[in-house]
Amino acid sequence: MLWTIALGSWGLSRQGSVWRDEAATWLVARRSAAEICHLLENVDVVHGCYYLLMHVLFECFGAGTTTLRLPSVLALAVAAGCVTVIGQRLAGAWTGLAAGLTLGMLPAVQFHLQEGRPYALVAAGAGISTLLLVTVLQGDGAGPRWFGYGGTLALMGLLNWLSLMILAAHLLTLLWCGARREVWRRWTAAAGSAFLCVLPLILFSQRQAGQVAWIPPLTWHAMIGPAVLLAIGGLGALLDRPRSRRLSVAAVALPLLAVPQLGLATASLFRPLFLERYVLYSMLGLALLIGVCVGAAARAVGRRHAGAGRWVLPVAVAVAMAGLLPQSLEKRSVSSRVDDVVAVASEVRRTKELGDAVLFLPADRRDAKSVSPGAFAGLRDIALREDPVASGTLRGVEASPGRIRAAMLRQRRIVLVTDAAAVASPVTTDRDRMKSAVLKTHFRLVADEAIRGRRLTVYERVT
Repeated sequence: MLWTIALGSWGLSRQGSVWRDEAATWLVARRSAAEICHLLENVDVVHGCYYLLMHVLFECFGAGTTTLRLPSVLALAVAAGCVTVIGQRLAGAWTGLAAGLTLGMLPAVQFHLQEGRPYALVAAGAGISTLLLVTVLQGDGAGPRWFGYGGTLALMGLLNWLSLMILAAHLLTLLWCGARREVWRRWTAAAGSAFLCVLPLILFSQRQAGQVAWIPPLTWHAMIGPAVLLAIGGLGALLDRPRSRRLSVAAVALPLLAVPQLGLATASLFRPLFLERYVLYSMLGLALLIGVCVGAAARAVGRRHAGAGRWVLPVAVAVAMAGLLPQSLEKRSVSSRVDDVVAVASEVRRTKELGDAVLFLPADRRDAKSVSPGAFAGLRDIALREDPVASGTLRGVEASPGRIRAAMLRQRRIVLVTDAAAVASPVTTDRDRMKSAVLKTHFRLVADEAIRGRRLTVYERVT
Protein backbone atom coordinates (compact mmCIF):
# COMPACT_ATOMS: atom_id res chain seq x y z
CA MET A 1 0.00 0.00 0.00
CA LEU A 2 2.82 2.41 0.85
CA TRP A 3 4.52 1.56 -2.46
CA THR A 4 1.33 2.40 -4.38
CA ILE A 5 0.81 5.63 -2.44
CA ALA A 6 4.41 6.62 -3.23
CA LEU A 7 3.87 5.96 -6.95
CA GLY A 8 0.63 7.92 -6.87
CA SER A 9 2.07 10.88 -4.97
CA TRP A 10 4.95 11.21 -7.42
CA GLY A 11 4.03 14.09 -9.77
CA LEU A 12 0.44 14.19 -8.51
CA SER A 13 -0.28 17.77 -9.62
CA ARG A 14 1.08 17.33 -13.18
CA GLN A 15 2.15 21.00 -13.04
CA GLY A 16 -1.35 22.08 -12.12
CA SER A 17 -2.92 20.73 -15.31
CA VAL A 18 -6.50 19.44 -15.46
CA TRP A 19 -7.83 17.69 -18.55
CA ARG A 20 -11.38 17.55 -19.87
CA ASP A 21 -12.58 14.41 -18.02
CA GLU A 22 -11.23 15.68 -14.72
CA ALA A 23 -12.70 19.10 -15.49
CA ALA A 24 -16.15 17.51 -15.46
CA THR A 25 -15.50 16.20 -11.94
CA TRP A 26 -14.11 19.56 -10.86
CA LEU A 27 -16.98 21.72 -12.09
CA VAL A 28 -19.72 19.35 -10.87
CA ALA A 29 -18.16 18.79 -7.44
CA ARG A 30 -18.14 22.55 -6.84
CA ARG A 31 -21.92 22.76 -7.25
CA SER A 32 -24.34 22.33 -4.39
CA ALA A 33 -25.94 18.95 -3.74
CA ALA A 34 -29.24 20.21 -5.16
CA GLU A 35 -27.51 21.49 -8.30
CA ILE A 36 -25.74 18.14 -8.74
CA CYS A 37 -29.05 16.29 -8.50
CA HIS A 38 -30.50 18.68 -11.10
CA LEU A 39 -27.56 17.89 -13.40
CA LEU A 40 -28.00 14.13 -12.97
CA GLU A 41 -31.52 14.35 -14.32
CA ASN A 42 -29.99 15.34 -17.66
CA VAL A 43 -26.44 13.95 -17.88
CA ASP A 44 -23.84 11.78 -16.12
CA VAL A 45 -26.23 9.96 -13.81
CA VAL A 46 -23.83 7.00 -13.94
CA HIS A 47 -21.28 9.14 -12.07
CA GLY A 48 -23.73 10.64 -9.59
CA CYS A 49 -22.46 8.77 -6.53
CA TYR A 50 -18.89 9.76 -7.33
CA TYR A 51 -19.78 13.41 -7.92
CA LEU A 52 -21.54 13.63 -4.55
CA LEU A 53 -18.52 12.08 -2.84
CA MET A 54 -16.19 14.58 -4.49
CA HIS A 55 -18.56 17.41 -3.56
CA VAL A 56 -18.15 16.45 0.11
CA LEU A 57 -14.36 16.26 -0.24
CA PHE A 58 -14.19 19.64 -2.01
CA GLU A 59 -16.32 21.16 0.77
CA CYS A 60 -14.06 19.70 3.46
CA PHE A 61 -10.61 20.15 1.90
CA GLY A 62 -11.09 22.73 -0.85
CA ALA A 63 -10.97 22.39 -4.63
CA GLY A 64 -7.50 21.52 -5.89
CA THR A 65 -5.61 18.88 -7.82
CA THR A 66 -4.62 17.06 -4.62
CA THR A 67 -8.22 16.77 -3.43
CA LEU A 68 -9.25 15.81 -6.97
CA ARG A 69 -6.74 12.96 -7.37
CA LEU A 70 -5.78 11.73 -3.92
CA PRO A 71 -8.93 9.56 -3.55
CA SER A 72 -7.77 7.56 -6.58
CA VAL A 73 -4.31 7.11 -5.07
CA LEU A 74 -5.74 5.87 -1.78
CA ALA A 75 -8.28 3.64 -3.51
CA LEU A 76 -5.66 1.86 -5.60
CA ALA A 77 -3.49 1.52 -2.51
CA VAL A 78 -6.40 -0.35 -0.90
CA ALA A 79 -6.68 -2.49 -4.05
CA ALA A 80 -2.94 -3.26 -3.85
CA GLY A 81 -3.31 -4.30 -0.22
CA CYS A 82 -6.20 -6.62 -1.08
CA VAL A 83 -4.23 -8.16 -3.96
CA THR A 84 -1.30 -8.79 -1.62
CA VAL A 85 -3.45 -10.56 0.97
CA ILE A 86 -5.22 -12.66 -1.69
CA GLY A 87 -1.90 -13.77 -3.17
CA GLN A 88 -0.45 -14.53 0.25
CA ARG A 89 -3.48 -16.58 1.29
CA LEU A 90 -3.53 -18.63 -1.92
CA ALA A 91 0.12 -18.97 -2.94
CA GLY A 92 2.43 -17.67 -0.24
CA ALA A 93 4.14 -14.47 0.82
CA TRP A 94 6.35 -13.99 -2.25
CA THR A 95 3.42 -14.25 -4.65
CA GLY A 96 1.30 -11.88 -2.60
CA LEU A 97 4.01 -9.26 -2.19
CA ALA A 98 4.95 -9.45 -5.86
CA ALA A 99 1.31 -9.05 -6.92
CA GLY A 100 0.79 -6.05 -4.64
CA LEU A 101 3.93 -4.29 -5.86
CA THR A 102 3.07 -5.09 -9.47
CA LEU A 103 -0.36 -3.49 -9.42
CA GLY A 104 0.87 0.07 -8.98
CA MET A 105 3.45 -0.33 -11.75
CA LEU A 106 1.07 -1.50 -14.48
CA PRO A 107 0.85 1.27 -17.13
CA ALA A 108 -2.96 1.39 -17.13
CA VAL A 109 -2.99 1.63 -13.35
CA GLN A 110 -0.33 4.36 -13.32
CA PHE A 111 -2.55 6.45 -15.59
CA HIS A 112 -5.67 6.15 -13.41
CA LEU A 113 -3.68 6.29 -10.19
CA GLN A 114 -3.60 10.07 -10.70
CA GLU A 115 -7.00 10.59 -12.29
CA GLY A 116 -9.90 12.52 -10.80
CA ARG A 117 -12.48 9.99 -11.96
CA PRO A 118 -14.23 7.02 -10.28
CA TYR A 119 -12.41 4.08 -11.88
CA ALA A 120 -9.77 3.67 -9.15
CA LEU A 121 -12.54 3.54 -6.54
CA VAL A 122 -14.18 0.75 -8.54
CA ALA A 123 -10.86 -1.11 -8.52
CA ALA A 124 -10.73 -0.80 -4.73
CA GLY A 125 -14.22 -2.29 -4.56
CA ALA A 126 -13.10 -5.17 -6.78
CA GLY A 127 -10.17 -5.84 -4.47
CA ILE A 128 -12.29 -5.77 -1.32
CA SER A 129 -15.09 -7.92 -2.74
CA THR A 130 -12.68 -10.50 -4.17
CA LEU A 131 -10.78 -10.71 -0.88
CA LEU A 132 -14.05 -11.22 0.99
CA LEU A 133 -15.03 -13.97 -1.44
CA VAL A 134 -11.69 -15.73 -0.98
CA THR A 135 -12.06 -15.42 2.79
CA VAL A 136 -15.50 -17.05 2.89
CA LEU A 137 -14.41 -19.77 0.47
CA GLN A 138 -11.64 -20.60 2.93
CA GLY A 139 -14.29 -20.93 5.62
CA ASP A 140 -13.34 -17.87 7.66
CA GLY A 141 -16.25 -15.96 9.29
CA ALA A 142 -18.78 -16.34 6.49
CA GLY A 143 -21.78 -14.49 7.98
CA PRO A 144 -20.73 -10.83 8.34
CA ARG A 145 -18.44 -11.06 5.33
CA TRP A 146 -21.33 -11.82 2.98
CA PHE A 147 -22.97 -8.55 4.03
CA GLY A 148 -19.72 -6.73 3.34
CA TYR A 149 -19.42 -8.52 -0.01
CA GLY A 150 -22.89 -7.52 -1.16
CA GLY A 151 -22.51 -3.95 0.07
CA THR A 152 -19.17 -3.53 -1.70
CA LEU A 153 -20.63 -4.83 -4.97
CA ALA A 154 -23.53 -2.39 -4.67
CA LEU A 155 -21.14 0.53 -4.17
CA MET A 156 -19.07 -0.62 -7.16
CA GLY A 157 -22.20 -0.71 -9.30
CA LEU A 158 -23.26 2.76 -8.16
CA LEU A 159 -19.85 4.11 -9.14
CA ASN A 160 -19.95 2.39 -12.54
CA TRP A 161 -22.58 -0.26 -13.23
CA LEU A 162 -20.43 -1.94 -15.89
CA SER A 163 -18.29 -3.10 -12.97
CA LEU A 164 -21.01 -5.64 -12.11
CA MET A 165 -19.38 -7.88 -14.72
CA ILE A 166 -17.25 -8.91 -11.76
CA LEU A 167 -20.22 -11.05 -10.71
CA ALA A 168 -19.60 -13.27 -13.73
CA ALA A 169 -15.91 -13.51 -12.81
CA HIS A 170 -16.77 -14.54 -9.25
CA LEU A 171 -19.33 -17.01 -10.60
CA LEU A 172 -16.59 -18.73 -12.60
CA THR A 173 -14.40 -18.85 -9.49
CA LEU A 174 -17.18 -20.58 -7.56
CA LEU A 175 -17.65 -23.10 -10.37
CA TRP A 176 -13.90 -23.69 -10.65
CA CYS A 177 -13.37 -24.46 -6.97
CA GLY A 178 -16.60 -26.45 -6.51
CA ALA A 179 -18.20 -24.26 -3.86
CA ARG A 180 -20.59 -25.84 -1.37
CA ARG A 181 -24.38 -25.43 -1.66
CA GLU A 182 -24.44 -23.05 1.35
CA VAL A 183 -21.87 -20.80 -0.33
CA TRP A 184 -23.90 -20.78 -3.53
CA ARG A 185 -27.02 -19.81 -1.62
CA ARG A 186 -25.37 -16.92 0.19
CA TRP A 187 -23.49 -15.72 -2.89
CA THR A 188 -26.72 -15.65 -4.90
CA ALA A 189 -28.45 -13.63 -2.18
CA ALA A 190 -25.57 -11.13 -1.88
CA ALA A 191 -25.03 -10.76 -5.63
CA GLY A 192 -28.75 -10.52 -6.34
CA SER A 193 -29.24 -7.86 -3.65
CA ALA A 194 -26.37 -5.79 -5.08
CA PHE A 195 -27.78 -6.05 -8.58
CA LEU A 196 -31.24 -4.98 -7.43
CA CYS A 197 -29.72 -1.95 -5.68
CA VAL A 198 -28.05 -0.86 -8.90
CA LEU A 199 -30.90 -1.78 -11.28
CA PRO A 200 -32.71 1.59 -11.00
CA LEU A 201 -29.50 3.37 -11.98
CA ILE A 202 -29.01 1.01 -14.94
CA LEU A 203 -32.54 1.64 -16.20
CA PHE A 204 -32.44 5.42 -15.70
CA SER A 205 -29.03 5.73 -17.36
CA GLN A 206 -30.44 4.31 -20.60
CA ARG A 207 -32.08 7.70 -21.16
CA GLN A 208 -28.60 9.18 -21.35
CA ALA A 209 -27.06 6.51 -23.57
CA GLY A 210 -26.24 9.15 -26.17
CA GLN A 211 -23.39 10.35 -23.95
CA VAL A 212 -21.28 7.35 -24.99
CA ALA A 213 -22.13 7.63 -28.68
CA TRP A 214 -18.65 9.04 -29.33
CA ILE A 215 -16.94 5.71 -28.43
CA PRO A 216 -15.60 4.20 -31.67
CA PRO A 217 -16.64 0.71 -32.81
CA LEU A 218 -14.47 -2.16 -31.66
CA THR A 219 -11.67 -3.13 -34.07
CA TRP A 220 -9.19 -5.98 -34.14
CA HIS A 221 -6.42 -3.43 -33.61
CA ALA A 222 -8.07 -2.31 -30.35
CA MET A 223 -8.00 -5.90 -29.09
CA ILE A 224 -4.22 -6.33 -29.41
CA GLY A 225 -3.60 -4.88 -25.94
CA PRO A 226 -6.21 -7.03 -24.17
CA ALA A 227 -4.91 -10.10 -26.04
CA VAL A 228 -1.38 -9.46 -24.74
CA LEU A 229 -2.68 -9.05 -21.20
CA LEU A 230 -4.64 -12.31 -21.45
CA ALA A 231 -1.56 -14.12 -22.77
CA ILE A 232 0.52 -12.91 -19.81
CA GLY A 233 -2.26 -13.89 -17.44
CA GLY A 234 -2.55 -17.31 -19.07
CA LEU A 235 1.15 -17.96 -18.46
CA GLY A 236 0.73 -17.10 -14.80
CA ALA A 237 -2.28 -19.40 -14.56
CA LEU A 238 -0.30 -22.31 -16.03
CA LEU A 239 2.53 -21.76 -13.56
CA ASP A 240 -0.03 -21.93 -10.76
CA ARG A 241 -0.84 -25.49 -11.90
CA PRO A 242 -4.62 -24.99 -11.62
CA ARG A 243 -6.76 -27.98 -10.75
CA SER A 244 -10.51 -28.38 -10.67
CA ARG A 245 -12.22 -28.04 -7.28
CA ARG A 246 -9.21 -26.24 -5.80
CA LEU A 247 -9.17 -22.61 -4.69
CA SER A 248 -6.04 -21.12 -6.23
CA VAL A 249 -4.68 -17.86 -7.61
CA ALA A 250 -5.60 -19.01 -11.12
CA ALA A 251 -9.18 -19.80 -10.06
CA VAL A 252 -9.58 -16.25 -8.71
CA ALA A 253 -7.35 -14.12 -10.92
CA LEU A 254 -7.87 -15.53 -14.42
CA PRO A 255 -11.66 -14.93 -14.40
CA LEU A 256 -11.08 -11.50 -12.83
CA LEU A 257 -8.76 -10.61 -15.70
CA ALA A 258 -10.55 -12.28 -18.60
CA VAL A 259 -14.27 -11.87 -17.93
CA PRO A 260 -14.39 -8.04 -17.82
CA GLN A 261 -12.16 -7.71 -20.89
CA LEU A 262 -14.02 -10.30 -22.97
CA GLY A 263 -17.44 -9.31 -21.61
CA LEU A 264 -17.03 -5.64 -22.53
CA ALA A 265 -15.61 -6.61 -25.93
CA THR A 266 -18.65 -8.81 -26.58
CA ALA A 267 -21.05 -6.05 -25.50
CA SER A 268 -19.22 -3.65 -27.83
CA LEU A 269 -20.20 -5.76 -30.82
CA PHE A 270 -23.76 -4.49 -30.25
CA ARG A 271 -23.07 -1.01 -28.82
CA PRO A 272 -19.53 0.42 -28.79
CA LEU A 273 -18.46 0.62 -25.15
CA PHE A 274 -14.91 -0.73 -25.03
CA LEU A 275 -12.70 1.65 -23.07
CA GLU A 276 -9.77 0.54 -20.94
CA ARG A 277 -10.94 2.56 -17.94
CA TYR A 278 -14.27 0.70 -17.75
CA VAL A 279 -12.41 -2.53 -16.95
CA LEU A 280 -9.50 -1.10 -14.98
CA TYR A 281 -10.39 -3.41 -12.08
CA SER A 282 -9.43 -6.42 -14.22
CA MET A 283 -5.79 -5.35 -13.70
CA LEU A 284 -6.05 -6.84 -10.21
CA GLY A 285 -6.27 -10.26 -11.83
CA LEU A 286 -3.25 -9.51 -14.02
CA ALA A 287 -1.22 -8.37 -11.01
CA LEU A 288 -2.03 -11.60 -9.17
CA LEU A 289 -0.98 -13.74 -12.13
CA ILE A 290 2.27 -11.80 -12.56
CA GLY A 291 2.81 -12.34 -8.85
CA VAL A 292 2.53 -16.10 -9.50
CA CYS A 293 5.30 -15.82 -12.13
CA VAL A 294 7.61 -13.92 -9.76
CA GLY A 295 6.81 -16.29 -6.89
CA ALA A 296 7.58 -19.32 -9.05
CA ALA A 297 10.88 -17.76 -10.12
CA ALA A 298 11.81 -17.02 -6.49
CA ARG A 299 11.12 -20.62 -5.46
CA ALA A 300 13.04 -22.03 -8.44
CA VAL A 301 16.10 -19.87 -7.73
CA GLY A 302 15.90 -20.69 -4.04
CA ARG A 303 16.01 -24.43 -4.75
CA ARG A 304 19.17 -24.05 -6.84
CA HIS A 305 20.95 -21.47 -4.69
CA ALA A 306 20.04 -21.29 -1.03
CA GLY A 307 19.14 -17.76 0.04
CA ALA A 308 19.22 -16.37 -3.50
CA GLY A 309 15.46 -16.60 -3.93
CA ARG A 310 14.90 -13.61 -1.68
CA TRP A 311 16.60 -11.38 -4.26
CA VAL A 312 14.31 -12.30 -7.14
CA LEU A 313 11.53 -9.90 -6.17
CA PRO A 314 13.74 -6.83 -5.53
CA VAL A 315 15.59 -7.42 -8.79
CA ALA A 316 12.33 -7.92 -10.71
CA VAL A 317 10.89 -4.69 -9.29
CA ALA A 318 14.07 -2.75 -10.09
CA VAL A 319 14.16 -4.06 -13.66
CA ALA A 320 10.46 -3.35 -14.17
CA MET A 321 10.78 0.19 -12.81
CA ALA A 322 13.77 0.87 -15.05
CA GLY A 323 11.96 -0.49 -18.10
CA LEU A 324 8.78 1.41 -17.31
CA LEU A 325 10.50 4.66 -16.34
CA PRO A 326 9.89 6.41 -19.70
CA GLN A 327 6.19 5.53 -19.52
CA SER A 328 6.01 6.52 -15.87
CA LEU A 329 7.51 9.93 -16.58
CA GLU A 330 5.21 10.43 -19.56
CA LYS A 331 2.08 9.62 -17.56
CA ARG A 332 3.06 12.27 -15.02
CA SER A 333 3.64 14.97 -17.63
CA VAL A 334 1.13 17.55 -18.84
CA SER A 335 1.29 15.97 -22.32
CA SER A 336 -0.06 12.63 -21.07
CA ARG A 337 -3.68 13.77 -21.42
CA VAL A 338 -5.63 15.00 -24.44
CA ASP A 339 -5.76 18.61 -23.27
CA ASP A 340 -5.40 21.03 -20.36
CA VAL A 341 -8.32 23.29 -19.53
CA VAL A 342 -6.34 25.27 -16.96
CA ALA A 343 -3.56 26.17 -19.40
CA VAL A 344 -5.91 27.56 -22.04
CA ALA A 345 -7.76 29.55 -19.36
CA SER A 346 -4.48 31.12 -18.28
CA GLU A 347 -3.77 32.08 -21.89
CA VAL A 348 -7.22 33.65 -22.18
CA ARG A 349 -6.46 35.75 -19.11
CA ARG A 350 -3.29 37.02 -20.79
CA THR A 351 -4.79 37.59 -24.23
CA LYS A 352 -8.20 39.14 -23.57
CA GLU A 353 -8.89 42.85 -23.99
CA LEU A 354 -11.63 45.10 -22.68
CA GLY A 355 -14.83 44.61 -24.69
CA ASP A 356 -13.89 41.21 -26.15
CA ALA A 357 -16.44 38.44 -26.66
CA VAL A 358 -15.74 34.73 -26.28
CA LEU A 359 -16.96 31.71 -28.24
CA PHE A 360 -16.47 28.00 -27.62
CA LEU A 361 -16.34 25.48 -30.46
CA PRO A 362 -17.72 22.98 -29.67
CA ALA A 363 -19.71 24.15 -26.67
CA ASP A 364 -18.07 21.43 -24.55
CA ARG A 365 -14.93 23.58 -24.48
CA ARG A 366 -16.79 25.91 -22.11
CA ASP A 367 -15.34 23.64 -19.41
CA ALA A 368 -12.30 25.95 -19.33
CA LYS A 369 -14.56 28.82 -18.25
CA SER A 370 -16.38 26.66 -15.69
CA VAL A 371 -13.14 25.50 -14.06
CA SER A 372 -11.41 28.91 -14.17
CA PRO A 373 -14.18 31.54 -14.25
CA GLY A 374 -11.81 34.31 -13.14
CA ALA A 375 -9.76 33.98 -16.32
CA PHE A 376 -12.86 34.78 -18.39
CA ALA A 377 -14.02 37.73 -16.28
CA GLY A 378 -15.04 40.63 -18.51
CA LEU A 379 -15.57 38.48 -21.60
CA ARG A 380 -19.12 38.27 -22.95
CA ASP A 381 -20.16 34.69 -23.69
CA ILE A 382 -22.29 35.69 -26.66
CA ALA A 383 -23.53 32.20 -27.59
CA LEU A 384 -24.75 31.24 -24.12
CA ARG A 385 -28.50 31.37 -23.47
CA GLU A 386 -28.61 29.54 -20.12
CA ASP A 387 -25.57 28.86 -17.94
CA PRO A 388 -24.52 25.29 -17.03
CA VAL A 389 -25.70 25.39 -13.41
CA ALA A 390 -29.16 26.81 -14.16
CA SER A 391 -29.69 24.46 -17.10
CA GLY A 392 -28.51 21.38 -15.19
CA THR A 393 -25.89 20.59 -17.83
CA LEU A 394 -22.11 20.48 -18.12
CA ARG A 395 -21.77 23.04 -20.92
CA GLY A 396 -24.89 25.24 -20.68
CA VAL A 397 -27.52 25.82 -23.34
CA GLU A 398 -26.59 27.92 -26.35
CA ALA A 399 -28.87 30.20 -28.35
CA SER A 400 -30.16 29.40 -31.84
CA PRO A 401 -27.73 29.69 -34.76
CA GLY A 402 -29.47 32.84 -35.98
CA ARG A 403 -29.16 34.62 -32.64
CA ILE A 404 -25.52 33.63 -32.27
CA ARG A 405 -24.77 34.91 -35.79
CA ALA A 406 -26.39 38.26 -35.05
CA ALA A 407 -24.46 38.57 -31.79
CA MET A 408 -21.17 37.72 -33.50
CA LEU A 409 -21.66 40.39 -36.18
CA ARG A 410 -22.01 43.03 -33.45
CA GLN A 411 -18.54 42.28 -32.03
CA ARG A 412 -15.23 43.98 -32.77
CA ARG A 413 -13.06 41.15 -31.38
CA ILE A 414 -13.87 37.52 -30.60
CA VAL A 415 -11.74 35.11 -28.59
CA LEU A 416 -12.35 31.52 -29.75
CA VAL A 417 -11.53 28.52 -27.55
CA THR A 418 -11.46 25.26 -29.47
CA ASP A 419 -9.48 22.04 -29.84
CA ALA A 420 -5.97 21.82 -31.22
CA ALA A 421 -5.91 20.51 -34.77
CA ALA A 422 -4.36 17.18 -33.73
CA VAL A 423 -7.29 16.25 -31.48
CA ALA A 424 -10.16 18.24 -33.03
CA SER A 425 -13.28 16.36 -34.10
CA PRO A 426 -15.15 17.28 -37.30
CA VAL A 427 -17.75 20.03 -36.92
CA THR A 428 -21.13 18.32 -37.00
CA THR A 429 -23.82 20.70 -35.70
CA ASP A 430 -25.46 23.57 -37.56
CA ARG A 431 -24.57 25.91 -34.70
CA ASP A 432 -20.85 25.11 -34.86
CA ARG A 433 -20.76 25.25 -38.67
CA MET A 434 -22.35 28.68 -38.50
CA LYS A 435 -19.75 29.91 -35.98
CA SER A 436 -16.92 28.79 -38.26
CA ALA A 437 -18.53 30.32 -41.36
CA VAL A 438 -19.13 33.74 -39.78
CA LEU A 439 -15.58 33.92 -38.43
CA LYS A 440 -14.16 32.98 -41.82
CA THR A 441 -16.32 35.43 -43.78
CA HIS A 442 -16.59 38.49 -41.55
CA PHE A 443 -13.48 38.36 -39.34
CA ARG A 444 -9.73 38.15 -39.79
CA LEU A 445 -7.36 36.08 -37.70
CA VAL A 446 -5.00 38.18 -35.57
CA ALA A 447 -3.67 35.59 -33.09
CA ASP A 448 -3.50 31.81 -33.03
CA GLU A 449 -1.84 29.60 -30.44
CA ALA A 450 -2.03 25.92 -29.53
CA ILE A 451 -1.89 25.27 -25.79
CA ARG A 452 -1.66 21.67 -24.54
CA GLY A 453 -4.38 20.18 -26.71
CA ARG A 454 -6.49 23.34 -26.92
CA ARG A 455 -6.35 26.18 -29.42
CA LEU A 456 -6.88 29.86 -28.67
CA THR A 457 -7.56 32.15 -31.63
CA VAL A 458 -8.43 35.85 -31.69
CA TYR A 459 -10.47 37.37 -34.52
CA GLU A 460 -11.12 41.01 -35.42
CA ARG A 461 -14.08 42.19 -37.47
CA VAL A 462 -13.31 43.05 -41.10
CA THR A 463 -14.43 46.65 -41.70
